[in-house]
Amino acid sequence: MLEIEIIERKRLEIQNLFESAKTKSERNRIGQFATPPELARDMLEYAKGLLSESHQRSIRFLDPAFGTGAFYSALLSSFEISRIESAQGYEIDPHLAYPSEGLWAGTPLNLKVADFTQMTPPTINGNRANLLICNPPYVRHHHLSTDAKRRLQNLVKNRSGMKLSGLAGLYCYFLLIAHDWLAEDGLAGWLVPSEFMDVNYGRQIKRYLLQRVKLLHVHRFSPEDVQFGDALVSSAIVWFKKETPPTSHEVRFSYGGTLSEPCISYPISTTVLRQSEKWTGFPQRSDSMLDKPGQETRFQKPRLSDLFYIKRGIATGANEFFILSVEQIEKRGLPQEFFTPILPSPRYLLTDEVDADENGHPILDQRLFLLTCDLPETVVKERHPSLWEYIQQGVQNGVNKRYLCRHRSPWYSQEDRPASPLLCTYMGRMSSGNEKPFRFILNHSRATAPNVYLMLYPKSAVASDLRAKPDLLRAVWKALDEIAPDKLMRAGRVYGGGLYKIEPKELANAPADGVTSVLSDSGRYPKQLSFFQ
Repeated sequence: MLEIEIIERKRLEIQNLFESAKTKSERNRIGQFATPPELARDMLEYAKGLLSESHQRSIRFLDPAFGTGAFYSALLSSFEISRIESAQGYEIDPHLAYPSEGLWAGTPLNLKVADFTQMTPPTINGNRANLLICNPPYVRHHHLSTDAKRRLQNLVKNRSGMKLSGLAGLYCYFLLIAHDWLAEDGLAGWLVPSEFMDVNYGRQIKRYLLQRVKLLHVHRFSPEDVQFGDALVSSAIVWFKKETPPTSHEVRFSYGGTLSEPCISYPISTTVLRQSEKWTGFPQRSDSMLDKPGQETRFQKPRLSDLFYIKRGIATGANEFFILSVEQIEKRGLPQEFFTPILPSPRYLLTDEVDADENGHPILDQRLFLLTCDLPETVVKERHPSLWEYIQQGVQNGVNKRYLCRHRSPWYSQEDRPASPLLCTYMGRMSSGNEKPFRFILNHSRATAPNVYLMLYPKSAVASDLRAKPDLLRAVWKALDEIAPDKLMRAGRVYGGGLYKIEPKELANAPADGVTSVLSDSGRYPKQLSFFQ
């Protein structure tokens, strides 16, 4: 057995001992997710191919989040040690860093137990890394203290001129801060969550990739192929060189399989990328049509936003307090006038068509009602003693101090979300028995919905048609349900394990061709909605 293979076995033992000593929630909080060794080797072999193209003779390696050294181990396996001029690593956790120092003694590694974001980058280009490979800590923004977030934002702004959103995770700061550590013409490979491609806080990252460096390749793993078993995150590998990017060039986008053997791969021009709010739609072959910017179309394709106002369901702030069953209401003697029927969570809604009784209440096994009252506390206390007593129980349990509740007046009032005839589930998974992550619901009742649904309110012209022709609603519902799942998935976002989510603005951008086709039969709409431009 080769010496590097023996060290790699010891490295994995150290990694396993470390992970067994910490709970999953602890590692989630501090963002410690070890890189699988197969993936590390795949990345370094890929880097070797890229470097051979540039004929670089020696390697100055840097890993800003070293861990036990998965990438360094792969480096030693992929490159002759004589080619490694230097190797630098930073690891903030001494429980990982100190064993790793002993493990890699006798190799070119210079490992420092330190916070990479607190270090000063080299000022001489020849001292900077020409190969930077990193799996940065996946610390979500709410686990960063206010002081830490402010320091990181100021650091990024001072060095790059970019201002990251307060919602950005630690990996975003790592990527931008590392720019000054990379030599001119240096190669960087980052293993990061793919969410930056779709979310608002990722715009600055995409701007950096398009304007400050030459983006080479983005590989996105299938959401079902979670790279980190204990992190619910879909991963991507981003490759770029530190050089002034051309006005326009092609970036390889690949998806599924492995970095070296993806399921699909296709070049996308940076012109298209600049115009695209979401990158997770690439590299579908149909996107190549977008490679011809400036080509005008005669008609704008209809979107659901042309036909519906789309809003999230009600966020109560404390469902266990505000949403009660019929039995709970009756047991407490609470006045029914302050309760509105509300649909249960999609997991408990076993039908996609909700019928109603003579009172407009949904005919379901699970009948739930939402407490909604705008009366001042003094009035409630005087006129409705049972409700007052219940409200006081909420105060004793601290419900009134929860974030959403304390920003409402009175704190037990609710958002205005009347029942909508059509709804879409907010999240879902793909599975062998479920080919559609999102469900469209036809609601005949006057029940509102919690925030795990999106509520579709017909705009005036559509509402007028639906009133004139009640049977048209069912046809619209069926047309919504026939929207291709991949189009909805591309409009939304995806997380590890195949969990898909779609926000109101994302659903609003979904194609409405089928719905407009149905509505055109009513005589109001032409087949092409050119007047919506």
